[in-house]
Amino acid sequence: MAERAREIWLVRHGETAWSRLGKHTGRTDIPLTEEGTLQARAVGAYLAGRRFDQVLVSPLRRARQTCELAGYAALARVVPDLAEWDYGAYEQRLTAEVRAEIPGWTIWTHGVPGGETLDQVVTRARRVLATVEAGTGDALLFAHGHLLRVLAACWIRLPPATGGVLALDAGSVSVLGFETERQVLRRWNLVPSGLAP
Repeated sequence: MAERAREIWLVRHGETAWSRLGKHTGRTDIPLTEEGTLQARAVGAYLAGRRFDQVLVSPLRRARQTCELAGYAALARVVPDLAEWDYGAYEQRLTAEVRAEIPGWTIWTHGVPGGETLDQVVTRARRVLATVEAGTGDALLFAHGHLLRVLAACWIRLPPATGGVLALDAGSVSVLGFETERQVLRRWNLVPSGLAP
């Protein structure tokens, strides 16, 4: 990215029935709840038709619905690498349930049987960043909580497990960019209701 004013806008999909409960939702293709629909529309109002040179979206329904309700579906390109972390055996489980079996477990430190490793998610996140960097102008990505947290950690050149301390709410907007030549988090985890761009 030669032009340092360029930004990458990240949108985590709106609420689903599982995200509301805190269940790990990787590849299960579930829709937004009514609240998630409202959150997606609020993202659209927050972005207010802002122009992006690239709009990339996860293939999963909840991200595609968020993109559509925000008003960017006609411009969007589905990118399989933006799919959420594959949680394997821990799909649809709560962290507390897994910790009852493995004390102190986190996705960031222990991994998941039958799912993706952190390194595999990092590889996908870096491919997405390379795609964005190969383009021009600002980019808008609609994806998922854990994947976007890994992607942000890769952007700011910190260990990918740093994503574990970057909380990201459903229906939130974040912005990656530059401060002089440094890659930085410009804004993080903004929930659009009542905010102006």
